Formats: sequence, C-alpha cells, structure tokens
Amino acid sequence: MRTIQFRQALREAMEEEMRRDPSVFLLGEEVAQYNGAYKVSQGMLEEFGPRRIIDTPIAELGFSAIAVGAASNGTRPIVEFMTWNFAILAMDQIQNHAAKMLAMSGGQFGCPIVFRGANGSAGQLGAQHSQAFESYYGNIPGIKVISVSNPYDAKGLLKSAIRDPNPVVFMESEVMYGDLGEVPEEEYLIPIGECRIAREGSDVTIVSYNKMMKVALGAAEELQKENISAEVIDIRTIRPLDWKTIAASVKKTGRLVIVEEQWPFASVSSEISYRIQKEVFDYLDAPIRRITSADTSMHYAPNLVAAALPNVARTVKLVKEVMYLVK
Repeated sequence: MRTIQFRQALREAMEEEMRRDPSVFLLGEEVAQYNGAYKVSQGMLEEFGPRRIIDTPIAELGFSAIAVGAASNGTRPIVEFMTWNFAILAMDQIQNHAAKMLAMSGGQFGCPIVFRGANGSAGQLGAQHSQAFESYYGNIPGIKVISVSNPYDAKGLLKSAIRDPNPVVFMESEVMYGDLGEVPEEEYLIPIGECRIAREGSDVTIVSYNKMMKVALGAAEELQKENISAEVIDIRTIRPLDWKTIAASVKKTGRLVIVEEQWPFASVSSEISYRIQKEVFDYLDAPIRRITSADTSMHYAPNLVAAALPNVARTVKLVKEVMYLVK
C-alpha cells in the first residue's frame, strides 16, 4: 500500500483505463493545458495528447452532447464538470439522452460514459455553487450514481465506472482533493453497488457518503468515549443502492441515523428510511432519524454555512436521542 492524494487516485484511475483502452478519452473545461481546475488531470495531456485530453469551451450542454454522441458510436468518454452545479446546464443530455439511449434505441445503442466532478458545498461559494446532487441523478432510471469519500474508493470505483456499459454519474468533493489515503500498488476494481462498512459497531448504525463520512466517523469517535458503539457505513453507490448491507447492520444494532449533505425533501436518506422500515421494521428499537443540510439555499457568511451543514455535535446528539439517553 502507498499513501496518495484523492486527486492522484482519480488521475491514476483515468490513466490506467486510457492505457488499457484507446477508446477512453477525457474532455472538459481546463482539463488539458491547465492540468484541470483541481489538478486531477495533471500531466495527462503530455502522455495522451490533445486528441484524448480535450479542452472545451465553457459550454456544458455542448461538450456533454458531443460526449454522448461519441459514447453512442463506440468510444468511452469521461466528462469532467468543474462542479456539478454547472452540470445543471447539461441536464438535458444526461437525463434525456445518455440515460435513455439504450431504451429508446431498442438496445441498439448504449452510452458508456462517465460524468464526474466536484459536488456539494466547499466553503463560502454562495448559493449557486454549494449544492449536492446525489438524489437528483439517483432519481433517473438508466444512470448509476457513485459518491466517494476516500482515495481508495475513488480509484477503484472510477475504474469500474469507466468500464461500465451504462452512463455513470461520479461525484467527488472539492474540499477532499488533497485528502490522503492508502491505495494498493497493484491494479484493483471495486464493484459498483456495494456499501463499505467503515467501522464496526453494535449499538447504532450511522450511514453516510461523500465528505459527510468525516462527520459520521467523527461522531462515532466521540460516541466511543461514552461507551456507545457506532457502526458506520459508507454507501458509496447511491444507485444501485445496497440497502441489504444497511439492513443487516440495523438488524444487529436496532437503530439507524443517516447523515447527508442533501436537502431533506426526497433525499437519499428518504429512500433509505423507506427501505429499512419496509424490510426490517421489526428489528428497529427507535425511529429512523437523519441529519441533512438546512432546507434553504446556502448563504455566503461562514457562520451560516456552518449552521446549514451537518456536524459531529448534532450527529452525536441525535444518536443519543435514538438511544433514549437524551430528549
């Protein structure tokens, strides 16, 4: 094992797949000459050249349309969005074309494409640049949705996404590109659609994904100081959702708390809550509870940013509530 940055894990995944498969190419704003807005594609232009590392105009709808057309004609594009907030402009191509291509062509044309980039809040960026989109894309049939929290998962799941015959939405976090983590020297793949048990526990199950995993694990550490054993699960794949792993954990602990950055209405936690109460209701010793972002647009002021997002203290308090230790 070796320790590398999150951005390097993503870069290695793309490089390895581009060396393995000449039909794979990367396009997006500033991915070539500038080495990527977050330096994820650093050095890739020198190795693969301008035909496979392609700088685009600031036109998300346009370059996404080009990539969808290319994917339907035998290539495997990787589309980098500088942020998923900007991908709103390409929603027509993602939802109406990439997701529906196989069905509407009667199986004649697939769309093996990866849309990837930074998702969620990243500090004081204001309302238009601080949104989390997992539930948006998770609600679209025909698309797989991945939201990663560490370098190991980032590399293994991105490689699997690039090889997948379906369109995949791959969500990262702007504030995690510099995070360090252990990654094997040898090649590896992580199957799409499997949760990861990040921490074993017996008293309560805490479920999260993407950068909110830091909140979930931080809460588990604080709870351990009070002899409360929390099992922490990283969903990793929003769609398909591995609810069975979550269910197995809830059968053991009897309690479930979900931490996510989405707005509360019709969120990922809403779907998880429905599935768990439907399938393992008899094992629950307390109502399912969740912490989401505030049901409002993100403000610029740092105190309001902090108030809007889930944190360790709120998570610890909620766990104690489901354990009937506090009211």
